[in-house]
Amino acid sequence: MRNKSTTMRSLALALTLLAVQAGVQAQTPAAAPAQLRLWPDGAPGAEKRHNEPEKNDNSYLSNIHDPSLTLMRANPRHANGAAVIIVPGGGHRILVFQNEGVVAAKSLNRVGVTAFVLKYRLARDPGSTYSIENDAAADLRRAVRWVRAHAGEYGVDPQRLGIMGFSAGGELVSLVADNPEPSPPARQDAVDKLSARPDFQILVYPGPLGSPAKSAQNAPPAFIVAGSNDKCCMPPALSLYQQLVGAGVSAELHLYADTDHAFNMGQRSERLSDVHWPDRLADWLSDGGWLIPHNGQAPQGVPAP
Repeated sequence: MRNKSTTMRSLALALTLLAVQAGVQAQTPAAAPAQLRLWPDGAPGAEKRHNEPEKNDNSYLSNIHDPSLTLMRANPRHANGAAVIIVPGGGHRILVFQNEGVVAAKSLNRVGVTAFVLKYRLARDPGSTYSIENDAAADLRRAVRWVRAHAGEYGVDPQRLGIMGFSAGGELVSLVADNPEPSPPARQDAVDKLSARPDFQILVYPGPLGSPAKSAQNAPPAFIVAGSNDKCCMPPALSLYQQLVGAGVSAELHLYADTDHAFNMGQRSERLSDVHWPDRLADWLSDGGWLIPHNGQAPQGVPAP
């Protein structure tokens, strides 16, 4: 009887320890998303500020000198190989990293798209020596090339790679997707030999820089969304749409009534149409064939980069 009692107490203790261990594991926070530096030894022209800490003010980032991508993978159960580089806005002074980066990435993850959120150099950060056209746009071009170079590591198709920008980030998207590259990178490596032209572009209340496009006829398919009351960014969204369509580029435009700037992924608006605009993006991605593997080829009818 004594042996049986001892065995029962040992079993109960073991079960208690397992339960405690399971509780501790359940409370352990998920691993932080991977931070992927675009230039391991520092960005060209910014080497002296390499490894300088970023500033984070309630998820608004600044003091960025090491451009990077934050990887947010789609669930393997429904990942389809499509990828999007997300470019947050913030007037080139800050990055609205959470609402125009992480939230957008999670929305794309739900439709099987792997997302990379870009941290780029800020030309209007106080004391900055960077420029929008030469440095911030170069960071986005490098990001496109970098994802293509490492596509196999992250299970993405290098021929189904899009870029998505909000406000100031939308300006960078237009500069890269709708305008010619000014000159080859000053400091080249194997990554720089790949194309920086995205396969598709998504512009969310894009700023005016980059429009009118100087190479509209070579631009990739576009999805454009803005608010009708947005005095800053509705006019360039509309004019870019008209220019792309006039050049024979497949483009879709959504202008939402009684909506101003910075509605993000719809979470900052009480209007149902604004809340559901990401569904229209998912429809467009599906209709364009971007969510379906094509054996390393672009969807039919889409010119290769």
